[in-house]
Amino acid sequence: MLKQLFKQFQQSSQTLTEHSLELATAALLVEVMHADHTVSVEEERALQRVLQQVLHLSLDESERIMNDAKQSIAHAADLQQFTRVVHQHFSHAQLFELVRGLWLVAYSDNGLDKYEEHMIRRIADLLHLRHSEFIKAKISARDEHDSQHR
Repeated sequence: MLKQLFKQFQQSSQTLTEHSLELATAALLVEVMHADHTVSVEEERALQRVLQQVLHLSLDESERIMNDAKQSIAHAADLQQFTRVVHQHFSHAQLFELVRGLWLVAYSDNGLDKYEEHMIRRIADLLHLRHSEFIKAKISARDEHDSQHR
């Protein structure tokens, strides 16, 4: 009986930790979007734009991946299952662009929340991005956001 329960647990754990690169990337973006416990239309649009830019997806593909990521996040135990996949497959430049995209999502609803910033810092640390690059990505995203909203 215990062996059977353990086997079922292992199978469900393995399913939850094996993610595609697209899904893992979207899940990290969704985590930032949900960090302040509110989701705006602007954040969802920004998330889709980032997915399209970083992963070269169509609008339909980005919407599907975003919806799948929302479901994956609901069942996720931690961020490492997503950051591990992204870190293994992205170049350093792609990691920087992803973190920049996290900032774009956070800034998209016209205000950076402390919980969003904390989540981005955690993700950047798990992706092994240097602090100077973390700050550079933040400034770049803020400047882009500000120039679009003048």
